[in-house]
Amino acid sequence: MSLNRRKFISQLSKAFGISAIAVAFPNITWAAWHKQAFSTDKLSDAIELRYPGLAVIDSNDVTFKAPAIAENGAVVPVSVKTNIKNVKSISLFVEKNPTPLSASFNLSPRSIADISVRIRMGQTSKVYALVEADGKLHRAEKEVKVTIGGCGG
Repeated sequence: MSLNRRKFISQLSKAFGISAIAVAFPNITWAAWHKQAFSTDKLSDAIELRYPGLAVIDSNDVTFKAPAIAENGAVVPVSVKTNIKNVKSISLFVEKNPTPLSASFNLSPRSIADISVRIRMGQTSKVYALVEADGKLHRAEKEVKVTIGGCGG
């Protein structure tokens, strides 16, 4: 089968188009990343940058699980679950971390608001779970004690 100039140009342009889409894909998927909120070192600023103008209310409708004592601060398992309707996002904040915003999940209206993740904690601190729904922030919190080497101190 011989390859003439037209076929070569056609195949080259198709390959270029596929490559352009592949290169642009990370920019499309990461467009909603809250760079400033993840970069700030103050808890109140991180919350305000992630959720500008939303009032924070304590809620019993948010189930937040985290260990009372974490033997390894590098991998602290936490989970957040809620039955609140119209959940738009769930974020985790660690008060005494160098950058308090540890994780943020944008959810679609059809999603089940149930996330589990392992976060990093540098020291004993309060961990906050914020659930955005219907223009409000529902908060749950828990103090997690981080031990060094699992010695309980």
